Amino acid sequence: MAARHGEDEPLLLSQSSATSPPNNIVTFGPNDPEDPRNWSRIRKWLVVAAIIPIDLSVSWGASGFSPVARDFANDVGVHPQTATLGLSLYVLGLAFGPMTLAPLSEYFGRRPVYIVSYGIFLLLLLGTSYVEHLAPFLVLRLFSGYFSSTTISNFGGTIADLFHHHDTGPAMSWFLWAATGGSPTGFVLFSFIAKGRGWHEVFRIMFFICFSFWIVLVIALYALGETRHSVILLRRARALRDATGDQELEVPDELKQRGPKQLFRTALARPFRFLAFEKIVQASACYNGFLYGLSFLFNGAFHMIFGPRGYGYDTVGVGISFLGIVIGISLGLGTNIFQERYYQQRVADAGHREAPEARVHFAKVAAIILPLSLLAFAFFATPQVHPFFPVLASAFWGWSFYTLILMTLTYTEDAYKTFSASALAGIGLVRNLAGAGFPLVGRSLFLNVGTKNASLVLTAIALCLAPIPFILDKKGSSLRRKSPWAAAHEDEDEDENDS
Repeated sequence: MAARHGEDEPLLLSQSSATSPPNNIVTFGPNDPEDPRNWSRIRKWLVVAAIIPIDLSVSWGASGFSPVARDFANDVGVHPQTATLGLSLYVLGLAFGPMTLAPLSEYFGRRPVYIVSYGIFLLLLLGTSYVEHLAPFLVLRLFSGYFSSTTISNFGGTIADLFHHHDTGPAMSWFLWAATGGSPTGFVLFSFIAKGRGWHEVFRIMFFICFSFWIVLVIALYALGETRHSVILLRRARALRDATGDQELEVPDELKQRGPKQLFRTALARPFRFLAFEKIVQASACYNGFLYGLSFLFNGAFHMIFGPRGYGYDTVGVGISFLGIVIGISLGLGTNIFQERYYQQRVADAGHREAPEARVHFAKVAAIILPLSLLAFAFFATPQVHPFFPVLASAFWGWSFYTLILMTLTYTEDAYKTFSASALAGIGLVRNLAGAGFPLVGRSLFLNVGTKNASLVLTAIALCLAPIPFILDKKGSSLRRKSPWAAAHEDEDEDENDS
């Protein structure tokens, strides 16, 4: 395959192994102990375990505000609809953070980007707990979301650093459990914290919780080491040049650092190209946007449904109502074990070639259950029906939410491989823009047409999106061959089989 330059180069390549590298090329050997993919299983999972609480807390920064939004509105003297901006602007920051934070790991490595970016978030979070007026609060919320997005921009790359391509499934499923479960678990946790406390105090407690996670992260990442392959090899090359005096020692071309201008031009431009021309990315972005939008919409909707003007519960009672979604998402983590087994079997049957379409197996079921769960919620979410039933319906929604999000991310990563950073950045942009917009629009929708009709509108949208996993299953291979980015990997697979 011809070499690519500029806009056609992968944004964040993982290490590609060369069977016989030239003597002046510094690369990882087959059993190189410095290669993160050769680390022990315990060491790899300790890295993952240190980042998962951070990933959870990113969503807590959003949903943790919801239980105190009404107190904030009363304290600052604004309408509850305006107070929703505290949630939406944070999620808007999450939308734009990954596009600029992700490329920084190519220069500095994963470790400093995690530590510094989240450290800045902590300072902003602490500052938020002391402001008294709307304008500075909203500015701090926007930048808090921007800098807290470090896990969104880097966790997928970290998993790719640590695990070979076919083995990323278990780690990715845990990462996604934290990403999808963060919003409902945050509402549950902070509804208990908010009881009897003002919003300033709740934000300070959030700061200390997140600060403890950050301390664990710092200790773990410095004890376990950097994972970004290009950064490790660049350090090795510099050390060898200093030790041997051989200034011709270099890393492989695909791992060389590019200039900041070229790097950020690619990082900012290519996600939009994927969104404009790649049908797989467009479909995945639509599903992600709808699902994440619903997740944050429920923060406000559940308060209207289960709160004083609905079922009559207080803040804690509303928080407990989110346990259905939490249980559903957690069940998704469990059922993904069977999805992963199915995928591995399909890969083995294909002679260890790629089998992206195997990623949609359980998602086809989830695509059907999703609108059914919303339809059930539409009829059950009324004070005339016991609250157990709408909470049960939300559990089925949570399972579908997790399963469909996991499908879109893993299918995209399998389809685009080294170009997946840009594809996922485009999907993430749409996802978080929808997450920012849905709470603002959704509140008005539920207030104006009522819970039943609003839920029926959401059911109709879910029905329109339901064919996507079935289309990917039947037409995915054809779509990938028509894509200049995905087709490159189709050719690589054929070359590897022929060799």
